[in-house]
Amino acid sequence: MKKYLIVVLSLVLMTSCLSEGKNSENPKREFRGAWVHIVGNKTIATLTTEQAKQMFLDVIDSCYLAGCNAIIFQVRPTADAFYQSDIEPWTRYLTGVQGKAPEPYWDPLAFAIEECHKRGMELHAWCNPYRVTLLESDTLCSDHLYYKNPEIFVKYGKQLFFNPGEPQARAHTVKVITDIVARYDVDAIHFDDYFYPYPVEGEEFDDQATFEKYGPAQGFTTMEQKADWRRNNVTMLIEELGKAIKEVKPWVRFGISPFGVHRNKKDTPDGSGSDTDAFSNYEQLYADVPLWVEKGYIDYNVPQIYWKIGHPKADYEVLIKWWNDNTPRGQLYVGQNISTFGEKDLQNPNTTQMARKMQLVRELPNVDGNVWWPGWSIEKNSNNIADSLMQKYQKYHALIPAYTEIDAKAPKAVARIEKDGRLIRWEQDAADAADPMQKALFYAVYCFPDGVDVDTDKAEYIMKITNDTVYNVVEENAAHGAGCKYVVTVLDRCWNESKPSETLWY
Repeated sequence: MKKYLIVVLSLVLMTSCLSEGKNSENPKREFRGAWVHIVGNKTIATLTTEQAKQMFLDVIDSCYLAGCNAIIFQVRPTADAFYQSDIEPWTRYLTGVQGKAPEPYWDPLAFAIEECHKRGMELHAWCNPYRVTLLESDTLCSDHLYYKNPEIFVKYGKQLFFNPGEPQARAHTVKVITDIVARYDVDAIHFDDYFYPYPVEGEEFDDQATFEKYGPAQGFTTMEQKADWRRNNVTMLIEELGKAIKEVKPWVRFGISPFGVHRNKKDTPDGSGSDTDAFSNYEQLYADVPLWVEKGYIDYNVPQIYWKIGHPKADYEVLIKWWNDNTPRGQLYVGQNISTFGEKDLQNPNTTQMARKMQLVRELPNVDGNVWWPGWSIEKNSNNIADSLMQKYQKYHALIPAYTEIDAKAPKAVARIEKDGRLIRWEQDAADAADPMQKALFYAVYCFPDGVDVDTDKAEYIMKITNDTVYNVVEENAAHGAGCKYVVTVLDRCWNESKPSETLWY
């Protein structure tokens, strides 16, 4: 459920259910993700294993230094795998040939998880549910499912897709996703905006036979109901996936990143759509994202609000406010297109729109953070994005907002903490460590200078978010001085935070 706001820092929390308030300058909790895609990247297949690893390390490090706390890593682009799978073939984007394993062998997903967790960052596995080919020239490997079960696929335009109306297609997708969740320590599964394919002018998606076969049993019998049937097909998949993921690992979240316009006001009989005039999820992609939010099928939503403030058909400010007002539960992040952050501010053309966009994110009560597109642009510092994040907007560490609908129980404080020369060492409570929901995902290390009281609500005193149980005071805190006070807290799988440890003085 949406967190209450603490408007004035001096207000006393009346119940333990209230979380940290929004702070537009240095928020204690804020999701700060970055999409790292592989589709369209022709460089990867030309690199050696070590070169490819270094390329991904460079982008992960760049995002970390810019204050990001999550990487959304593309691992299933076209019914193939950027990881080891016995269900689907290796992706062509790794080696250049679908089905060909990397030599020397490595597993990009396992690698990315390890490197992100080392840095106190989450790893969300980004998958596409229906796309099978991207280009007409794409060839499928000989053991691809298409050759075993072609009737569950549809050729549309120049691409091949799973048919969303086919139960076997949904079952296969659920099988693939639950396999990832079972075998990898991912923090979330993430889908983007590709559900039914984007329309091809003059061509109808060929699912009439499927509609006639399965529609009546679902209560859809007339052609006027076909669009609703398509939306129901996607909703069934999302509901099944939400349940299946939690059955395997209850702490793994499920997030969707839809196109930024749900419905236009002119297309909604009750006027509930946004005041926009654009392509929409509901009408064209058959995705009813607010329904999934309302029902709790997904844990977070990241609408891709990729336009500038003042766009004549899809105004950023109109859309972020619409999503804020139509997100009754779960968490809402904003998909931010870095290329628009060079647009001039409408009130002050001597500056960009970044300040206003960030103000909206941090002041609207139901908005919990950002996801930056693309992560590679942070590495390149496009539009000075890395500098802006590092020096101002993401200057200090932030915890990801707690997923209290999944688990609201905070872990116990660390069981033991001690000095070991310039090192601080600690241990988690043994009972919590044995409980999958309370087990530490990370620890937060705080440092309070002499004369500053211990207050873990203040983000500027977080020195590090780490999965380690040791902290080197000298090497990792360049600002360390005599009289600094250190405390450590436990962060569980859903980002509930423990009370602070005993205070250690240095």
